[in-house]
Amino acid sequence: MVKIDKSMIIGDLIKLDENLIYILMREGMHCVGCPSSQMESLEEAALVHGMDPDVLVARLNEFLGAMEADKQ
Repeated sequence: MVKIDKSMIIGDLIKLDENLIYILMREGMHCVGCPSSQMESLEEAALVHGMDPDVLVARLNEFLGAMEADKQ
């Protein structure tokens, strides 16, 4: 399983799994389609939106872990 960290670029996360868009939007990051998301790290975007990047990373990794478990 790929492990997400806060230094990853949002655009790269979306390429990794488009379902991550729903997690990001649910957490309040509604700008996943804006041009900045192609160059901004998850940590930078989280801080701009007043989010704790570590909490966001944990939720994204939890989602990917659940998806991986469902495949097995």
